[in-house]
Amino acid sequence: MTALPVIVGMGGINAAGRTSFHQGYRRIVLDSLASQARQETFLGLATLMNLVSVVNGQLQDMQGNHVEQSDIEARFGEQIIAGTLIRKIEKQHFDVDATPWQQKMTLTASDENAIVFVTRSRDLPSPVPESWHVEALDNKKVKVTIAAELSVKHDSTRDNPIKSAGQFPTGFDPSIMYNSRYQPRGLQATIFAATDAIKSTGLDWQHIMNSVEPDKIGTYSASVIGQMDDKGLGGLVKARQQGDRVSTKQLALGLNTMSTDFINAYVTGNVGTTFSTSGACATFLYNLRAAVNDIQAGRTRVAIVASVECAITPEVVEGFGNMSALANIEGLRRLDNLSNDDEPDYRRSSRPFGENCGFTLGEGAQVAILMDDGLALELGADIMGCVPDVFVNADGVKKSITSPGPGNYITMAKSVALASSLLGKEALQQRSFILAHGSSTPQNRVTESLIYHKVAQSFAINSWKVTAPKAYVGHTIAPASGDQLAIALGVFSHNIMPGITTIDKIADDVYADHLDIRNSHYECGDMDIAFINSKGFGGNNATATVLSPKVTLKMLAKRYGDAEINNYAEKHSQVKAAQHTYQTQADLGKYSLIYRFGDGLIDENEIVLDEHSIQLPGFEKAITFSATNSYQDMF
Repeated sequence: MTALPVIVGMGGINAAGRTSFHQGYRRIVLDSLASQARQETFLGLATLMNLVSVVNGQLQDMQGNHVEQSDIEARFGEQIIAGTLIRKIEKQHFDVDATPWQQKMTLTASDENAIVFVTRSRDLPSPVPESWHVEALDNKKVKVTIAAELSVKHDSTRDNPIKSAGQFPTGFDPSIMYNSRYQPRGLQATIFAATDAIKSTGLDWQHIMNSVEPDKIGTYSASVIGQMDDKGLGGLVKARQQGDRVSTKQLALGLNTMSTDFINAYVTGNVGTTFSTSGACATFLYNLRAAVNDIQAGRTRVAIVASVECAITPEVVEGFGNMSALANIEGLRRLDNLSNDDEPDYRRSSRPFGENCGFTLGEGAQVAILMDDGLALELGADIMGCVPDVFVNADGVKKSITSPGPGNYITMAKSVALASSLLGKEALQQRSFILAHGSSTPQNRVTESLIYHKVAQSFAINSWKVTAPKAYVGHTIAPASGDQLAIALGVFSHNIMPGITTIDKIADDVYADHLDIRNSHYECGDMDIAFINSKGFGGNNATATVLSPKVTLKMLAKRYGDAEINNYAEKHSQVKAAQHTYQTQADLGKYSLIYRFGDGLIDENEIVLDEHSIQLPGFEKAITFSATNSYQDMF
């Protein structure tokens, strides 16, 4: 009997806000929410953005004035809306109107005189060029005379044509929520996201760990670009060029595997599987696939699946921009028939399946918690859905490494075929939807829509619902599919399908005959199946089949029977109460991030080991060694 990977929690952060309890999703469909949900969303965002806080049990603004929850939208609504989703890049990242750079300049003496200047002797280059004549002065200074030309670099600025990104909500600062020790922004976001995900389960983490053998827990996570701000690889590669010193942390903390290591070492204390794989834009799905496979095989019973990327830096933006991959100010002006003096609507920079000019970079961290079905029922975990499989296929021979290819046809067709075999054609045709890669490039809108068109034709699907989260949060690269999964879970919960409101209409070259792509949010009823699709650079294609919580519970009832499900329901009521408690605390900005720096170190002298098992201090269950021989036919 194959174990079913069940989603029991999800947390994180992106430009729409916090992931747990669908806050980010609700920000996207804000205008379609009922009054209570809308009020909760504004409260959670206001505390996340440090506009209000709880002092002595009362909500206050930053000036110490009392604030009623019902007044938050009226007082801060415009500021919250303006400070979320895609918007002009804020100066905490860099100044897009005056981006720093080093400009080369060659100095030549005028009137055939030499170039003469005074400097500190310690600032002389080593070795001193032969054309330099150096004369010692007092106070450790020297006089330098140069008869030839002198090439120098000086500080300058440039007007960056890339001006928008999907940034964390304005004012959100994970570094002040725990002792962040000068860690890169992406790793700070990882600590926040992992805490949010674990607490969203409503289960005590130590109880989860004591419920399984320690090696049956796994962490599956990675970044693509790595930690590219000044505290990570970004600072490492440019430190000496700027005359600075490389720190002892920049290399290690900059690695793209570090999100996995941080979750293990500082959040969960995991001693089981640790796994990191990068697959461009499909990275989250690659790690999800590994977790799903391990759960199905019985190697893992609890999986933390994560990805993080915080790469809104001048260097990364310029790299993508010079590939003509990003939407720039000229392209946006051209799309909207604006003059060179007009400011574009940066909110609409990303326009999947509409007339567009490139994708928009985003930052995000997403963490999903999965269990096998048996453990989920045993613990009374909240069933948010299940992932029966994730498919990954490459493109074969390519001419351009960044161009699309046939691999995504395979992943989408396999995912749809699986859904049809599990739930039947009627559920597939009437109650499935696609979370599109939707990168907002002219090439993607054609190639991706053609894939959906051909798959829909093959499976007789009409009006196939398609949404594209990158229209709101940008392309977060590694966790992009995590953003899509978060939206899928939101749709399952709220029955509101996010339209692509950043487009006026579908572009003429989009293959839309079998697709339902709208530019407004709408009620969609109960949905059974979500397809999470990713078309990554280099031929990294992946598609996940995700089933709704209602479908998942029906599957579990079929496998375990009414008595077991009734027993689960009793335990689940306690979990729901714990979830409500955390949601209330999180909406009030009380996150209490888990950061176990040196807390709970394992004393290796207390490890008990024999030929059958190994017992680690701090874990109730021992790790037992397998006594079965998988290769009996060979001996």
